[in-house]
Order: sequence, then C-alpha cells, then structure tokens
Amino acid sequence: MLTYADRLAILRANKLDQVRRKRELGGPRDADEQGQVPLPDDAAEIVEAVSGSGVLVRDVILKGFTVESNHPSGGFFGPLACGANFRRLLDAHPTYLHPANSLAGVYMVNFISYRNPGWNPDFGFAHLHREQRRYALDTGIGGVQHFCPDLGIGLELGWGGLLAKVRHHRAINAEAEEFYAGLEHVILGVQGWIARHAEAARRMAEGEAEPALRESLLTIAAICERQVTDPPATFREACQWLVFFQAVAKMYNGSGEWGQLDELLRPFYERDRAAGTLDDEEAILHLACLLLSETAYIQLGGTDAEGRDLVSPVSFLVLEAAHRLGAPANIGVRAGRGIDPELLRAGLRYLFEDRTGCPKFVADGPLVDGFVRLGYPVELARTRTFSGCHWLGLPGREYTMADLIKIDFAWLFDLSLREMVAEAEPSVAELWRRFEGHLRRAVEVTAAGIDVHLEHMHEVFPELVLDLFCHGPVERGLDVSHGGVEYTNIGIDGASLATAADSFAALEQRIEREGRLTWAALLALLDSNWAGPEGERMRLVMRASERFGRGDSLGDTWAERIARTFAGVVTERPTPGGTKLVPGLFSWARVVDYGRRLGATPDGRRAGEPVSHGPNPSPGCNGGKPGTPSQLALAVARVQPGFGNTAPLQLDLDPGLADGAESLAKIEALLTAHFDLGGTMVNLNVLDRDTLLKAKEQPDRFPDLIVRVTGFSAYFSMLSDELRQYVVDRVVSGS
Repeated sequence: MLTYADRLAILRANKLDQVRRKRELGGPRDADEQGQVPLPDDAAEIVEAVSGSGVLVRDVILKGFTVESNHPSGGFFGPLACGANFRRLLDAHPTYLHPANSLAGVYMVNFISYRNPGWNPDFGFAHLHREQRRYALDTGIGGVQHFCPDLGIGLELGWGGLLAKVRHHRAINAEAEEFYAGLEHVILGVQGWIARHAEAARRMAEGEAEPALRESLLTIAAICERQVTDPPATFREACQWLVFFQAVAKMYNGSGEWGQLDELLRPFYERDRAAGTLDDEEAILHLACLLLSETAYIQLGGTDAEGRDLVSPVSFLVLEAAHRLGAPANIGVRAGRGIDPELLRAGLRYLFEDRTGCPKFVADGPLVDGFVRLGYPVELARTRTFSGCHWLGLPGREYTMADLIKIDFAWLFDLSLREMVAEAEPSVAELWRRFEGHLRRAVEVTAAGIDVHLEHMHEVFPELVLDLFCHGPVERGLDVSHGGVEYTNIGIDGASLATAADSFAALEQRIEREGRLTWAALLALLDSNWAGPEGERMRLVMRASERFGRGDSLGDTWAERIARTFAGVVTERPTPGGTKLVPGLFSWARVVDYGRRLGATPDGRRAGEPVSHGPNPSPGCNGGKPGTPSQLALAVARVQPGFGNTAPLQLDLDPGLADGAESLAKIEALLTAHFDLGGTMVNLNVLDRDTLLKAKEQPDRFPDLIVRVTGFSAYFSMLSDELRQYVVDRVVSGS
C-alpha cells in the first residue's frame, strides 16, 4: 500500500519530468517555476511564426481554441469580451488529475499566449513615448494583477455564492452591465471546468487498481461536484478550492498570490481536528499537493490589526509540507515584534537542511512603520500581507500593481554622464545634478503613465478574476484598477543601485581625488569596452575603488544618497491624478536584460554584463570578493526606502557558513539585526559553489537543484546561462 511519502516521491519525480518537458518546448525561463504543465499531445498544437526581429518563434497553443476579437487590431478588450473569451478558454481547457495527488487541477495555458495586442491602441499615450524611451522605463501601463486578493471571500461563499452576489449587485448597478456580464462569464466558466474534473476523477477511479488511490479519486470527484456551487467545508476541500482558484487566476492574467495561507486554512484545520477527521500527516499531504500546484506567494505568521500573533500549528505544517515536497515554493515567514520566534527558527532549519531557497523572511516592524509613514493607521498597516517577489498588499482592499514599474539607475547614470561630457565642464557635482534631474523627470513621466493605466485599464483588460475576491468591485460595479477598492498605492522600484553608486564612487576617487585619468580618457575607455592591456588595467583600477557594501566607503555614501533621493522624489507628490506612489528597490530578474542594453560603466563593469540586483552590493564589492554577510546586511539596511515596500537583502551562503546549531543562531542574529536596522526582507540561498559551477556547465545532471534567484524560486536548470552565472557569482563562501 502506498504511503503518503511514496505518493510525494511519485509527484516530485513527475514534477521534474514536467520541468524537463517545459524546457524542451520553451527553452530557458528567467522567472518563477510555476505550476503550469505541458498540454497533453492531443490538445497541443505547435505553431511557428517569424517575430518582428526576424527570429523564428515556436509556440505550443491549445488546439481548437480561438479568441473572438471585438477590435480591428485583432485583440479583445473590455469586461464583456474578456469574460466571454476566458469562459471559452475554460470550456476548452483540459482537466488534470494525477492518482497520487490528493487534489485536482492545474493550468496549462499562459494568458500571454492568447492576448495580442495587450493594450488597446485606441487609448494612445504618444505624448509620453519619447521620454519613456529616453529613460528606458518599465512603465507598468497595461500591467496586470500584482496585488493581494482576500481569498477568505471565496472560501466563505464558494463559486455559487459568488455568482449569487454578482447577480444581486448586477440588478442594482444597471450602468455596469458589461462588467457584471464579464464576471458571470468567468464564474460560469470556472463552474463548468470544475464539474468536468469531477467527471474525469470518476473515470480515472474506475481504472485505478490501488485501493487508496481509487478512494482518493472518488473523494476528489465528490469534492469537485460540491465545489461547483458550495463553499469548502473541510481542510482538504479548502486546499482544493485554493488550487482551482490559483489555476484560474494564472490562466486569466498570471496572478500568483494566496496571501496569509496559515490563517486562511486555520479554521478548517481546527474544525477537522476537533471532529477527529484529520491528522497532521494527512494535512501535510494536502498542503504539499497544494504547494505543488503553484509557486504562489504565501505569508506565514504576522499579526492581526490589534497586534495579536497569528502563528498557529498550520504555520509549521506548511513549512513541513514544503520540506517534504522538495519543490520550489515562495513562502515568506513574517518575523519581528509580537510574533513567535520559533517560526523564524523553524524556517531557518528547513532552509539550511533543504537548500531550496525556501522560505524567505519578511520583517514586520519596518514594514508596518513604513506604511504608517505613508499616512495610514497602524492597525491597517499590520494587516498588509506579503504577496509577491518583494511586495505587500492589503488583502482585497488595495490596488498596488507592484513589481511592474522600474527605473534603472544605471541607465540614468550613463545618460547623465554622456550628456554632461558633451555639454558642460565635467565634475562629479555636475554629474549628480544632471542625474538627480533625470531621476526626477523619469518619476514624473512614470507617474503620468500610471494615470493612463488607471484611466483605461478597466476598458482594456479588467481584473475580472481577482475582482471577485476584493472588497468593493462587485458591490460598486467597478474594476479594482478603476476605483473598485478603498486604497490605490502604486509601487515604483529603483533598480541597479550598486552599479550607479559604484560608478559615482569610482569617478570621485579615481578622477577627482587621485587624478588617475581624465573625463575624456574615461569616455574613450567606456566606448572601447576597456579594450587592450591598458584598458583592462584601468578597468581593474576602477573596479577596485571604494564600492558599495564595503562599509563606510564612497560607494556606501553614494548608494545611500541615491536611495534617499529616489524615495523622496517618489513620495513627495502623488500622480497628476492624485494616486499615491510607494518606492521600493528591486530589479527582479531584469539584471540580465538591463545589462544587455547598457554599455561599459565606470565601476569596471563590461558592456552587456548584468547590472547589480535591487538594493544589493555588486558581487566582488569587498576587494574583489563577495561582501561578508554582515557587510551586506548593514549595507542593504542603510538604503531602505522606508514606506512599506521592501528592498530585499539577497544572501547566497556556502553551507559551511551554517553547519551547526551555533552557526544557525548566528544567522538568526544576523537577520534580527538586519530587521532592527530597518531591513525589510531577506532572500536566502544555501548553495555549494562547486556544485553550482558543475550545474552551470551540465544543468541536466542536476535537475532538482533549486535556487532563490531574486524574489522567486526556480530550478537552476531552467534559468538562462547568464542568470545561472549571476547566481554563481553571488555566493559568499568561507568562514
């Protein structure tokens, strides 16, 4: 008879096979390892097309599914068309069951594949194009999801209750007829898809020889039949509801948040335990199957509005499930005042034992204090929940569009440097004056673009799925992007901080203080990409200047100045339309893309190489070596924007740095100190550098090697060569 451990081993092997197949079909992916599985052969159609750059692109699409356009561009826009096309997709989408899995359903179609174009060309913003290109902005216009739903709404109402709620308010708000029609299409499509899983589970059970698996499949069928209309009543049913929600949200627009998972599931767990119908081993199986379905973002621990600790037995069970599953997961452990420290310690033990980059650690105090600083009451700030790579949101009450809008400091630095040398007497002071001016204008252009998005997104691609799980959109007949929720706070991230700061520092030290070279000579070296023996010698001289992360260096001073100025510019005024902006420092995996487009920089970086990540010092900041954990923790704490969004510390440690209880205690002390100094989030990897080097050269030999790349977790073999090398370069080894 199969044990729970046997079933998880089967599911883990199946996951690795799916990952291999996804790489074969789509190539490397510098993003989350998501729950999407390849389409079955009888539902897949391979299409080839020549891209605008002349490259032959191969894609796998769902056979027999086509969208119905309502626009000359060939796209579809507005709530009715979006809802109707999504229902059509759900009607065609295959079911998914694995006999070893206690839960049904995954997604196979990425929303990007069936939306083209992504923005309605009727809502132009040509007046912004020139400066958006000049500043190489990630504008966020047309960006989707990236806020936190309140899934308690769905767990309470079920899909039938949601449909009744939509129909009730549809009768009241006649002016929003198309919006409600779109919502109905979504719900009816979901109900039909769930019903087909019930049928598929019964068919699979008929052919299943293993008694325990046959019984499990029949239970899945019964659960799915009920969930077409009814809310979940048990722990397993709640986990099943969350799987269906997440698959639907991913298919619609890529959303990936469960929010405060331990608190969402706690009432179901407590009821089942009291009734004697659930033990912890079974709960761990269901949680592992839930985590297998998607690397959704999860917070464990934290406090309620009154400051009461939310750590519960479910918090520890989720960590144990991730440990036993051994697959990528995006779990954030909240830590700080009033929160049981045993959850932090358990997270660290699992992190160093499993070496999967899970969990990450989220500071409570600095994030609460920062949101209060933005003008909100502390009771509200306490309920803001970790929901993505580096961002938080008020569940169901706040539209944030976080992690989409980015301003590349290195690009602005290069623009300012070349403009200054061409137009003025060069100096570091003049360079800063121009950099600050361009930074200010880049934020202004970004803010104007945000208003374009907020004015039209509900007419382009409304958040129909997540609207159902927010407080306000259904009641008011308004999409979350168009005033449907109480709070709108749009995140703007600064990127490549260390590249810009180290470049300022190198110029100040080598040109103005030491007179090692002239401004004209510097530009010639950059334009030649440090060519020749003399170019390489000067590159190493510039690279050896006082860099950010070394401690009380010129680089540290410049990084703090850039970060402080950026946070001030972002928060000093809302958008022209009156929307608050929230600063963060985060590059996601864009370090590779931003580096490719940028020439050589005065910090000794060559043209095309990756830029620095978010708020973190560059690899080699400590005299050519990675900074020590203490140096990095202090440096990143000093550049926090301080308004409720994060600037995550990325630490990639050799296992030798935490090989016992004493070492683990030191790492805990390091995290606690970082948070006490104002740090907001820590992403930790425990990685053997020699293993990484072997895996970089032969990734297929290490199919189950998992790393936390930035805010997300992924299989190392799925990453591009450039990002794999970047992860290798970050590892801090030695004692």
